[in-house]
Amino acid sequence: MVKLSVIVPFYNVQTYAPDTLRSLQANAREDFEFLLVDDCSTDGTPEILERAEREVPGARLIRHEQNGGLATARNTGLDAATGEYLAFLDGDDWLAPGHFEQLLAAIEDLGCDFVRTDHVQCTARARTVHRVPVGRRGEVLRPRDAILPADRSTGVDYPFAWAGMYHRRLAERGLLHFTHGLRTAEDRPWIWRLHREAESFAAVSRLGIFYRRGVASSLTQIGDIRQLDFIRAFDQVLEETAEDPDSERLLPKAVRTYCAVISHHLGSVERFEPPVARKLRAMSAAALRRMPQEILKDALDSMDTERASRLRRLRRRLAPVSAEAAA
Repeated sequence: MVKLSVIVPFYNVQTYAPDTLRSLQANAREDFEFLLVDDCSTDGTPEILERAEREVPGARLIRHEQNGGLATARNTGLDAATGEYLAFLDGDDWLAPGHFEQLLAAIEDLGCDFVRTDHVQCTARARTVHRVPVGRRGEVLRPRDAILPADRSTGVDYPFAWAGMYHRRLAERGLLHFTHGLRTAEDRPWIWRLHREAESFAAVSRLGIFYRRGVASSLTQIGDIRQLDFIRAFDQVLEETAEDPDSERLLPKAVRTYCAVISHHLGSVERFEPPVARKLRAMSAAALRRMPQEILKDALDSMDTERASRLRRLRRRLAPVSAEAAA
């Protein structure tokens, strides 16, 4: 019986995939399976994965005939997974030896729906530790209680799907799948839904995940139209949170986070291609108009002057977006 299924999407990461696969091999166990999802790579990644399927214990290669993006690739892996527990890894990141075994022991000991863990961000030669923004460690908590307060970093602001492990019952309840086709910010609706609807979780202090930041092929480095999917992702967060019985308390956090992300993108608008930059401004203005206006006003009043001013200027300057610009 498979104890743990690990879903690992790959797309054009031939430079980094060997490190990822070596780290999986150092985490292998006879009751672990590694689902290697090739999202229609066009470089040398498919050949590397074919070799890994033969050499890495528990590896299973799944191929996409068309590129669907990270969210869709993860869903493919989830649908194929057979393990009692589930975990994720991206195809350009890597793990410390024995990481999954230690995390599995932690979640089984705690008996909760999911655990969240710290990670190491790697940029060139720099290494930075990033902690789950949950103060109480190794203690079973209610995920909903880790959404607030609105003006501080909380569990929903740490959206990385690979920074944790999840019991299969969450997948059976529909809480682990991602919004099909989202090309960026796919973790945002996912982490909000998980914290609103799961029953128990814990934060554990383990540093076994190494997240490679600044990869040239990553969408976080590419200023093209796919980046604007964050609008669709956060619209989904607002829509679903508005339907929650506790929406009056939770919506201010969702709105404030959405505003912060819009401001972040506007603050680095020069990295976008000019037509995309124009669409970013138009779609962001439309998003601000869709938000509950009293909650938006409070959110802007609570933000620092630079970010709030940037958003207020956008609201004043841009006329309502046309259907064509939002398409």
